[in-house]
Amino acid sequence: MVSTQKAECRRQIISRIFLRCFLPTASCLLLAGCGYTTRPGLAAHLKTIYVKPITNKIDLTQLTNDYDQMPIYRPGMETTITKAIVERFQFTGLMRPARPEKADSRLEGELVTFRRDALRYNASRQVEEWRLSIVLNLTFYDLHSNTVTWEETSFTGDTTYFALGANAKSEATALDLAITDVARRVVERTVENW
Repeated sequence: MVSTQKAECRRQIISRIFLRCFLPTASCLLLAGCGYTTRPGLAAHLKTIYVKPITNKIDLTQLTNDYDQMPIYRPGMETTITKAIVERFQFTGLMRPARPEKADSRLEGELVTFRRDALRYNASRQVEEWRLSIVLNLTFYDLHSNTVTWEETSFTGDTTYFALGANAKSEATALDLAITDVARRVVERTVENW
């Protein structure tokens, strides 16, 4: 009988400790979470965005004629990039594209560099794999407070592709992938405040 009373007393003590210490601590941790949220880091009043057409600042006269150095330049690439950014905003639904007079914010950008870098060579010293990079200078404005929210130079979107072998892609296909990548990164940079 005495051992049963001792066991019951221990159980009550453990129960009190649990209720007084562990349960409140666990509840606080569960309520606090880990700090991650699916809500964007934007100010609540920023719901629409005007994406000003990207301007082309690439000096085409400086591109070399050597095939290994000069990527295929697509005329009007800045227009394609602008369209891809607008479509990405529409796809995510986090900010709605709008006309300049109706927008809460504005994104401006310049296409400053377009390059192709060799990553891997085969035994015949031919380039097997390339990295295609698109580099922009970007500025994001909060039109309500008339301030620059963020600004970045050398903002890069890129892709890698094989020019030879079974996994080979055309450079035009790789350029489309690089444009998609830069548009995705621009939208992420705009809506995530970190």
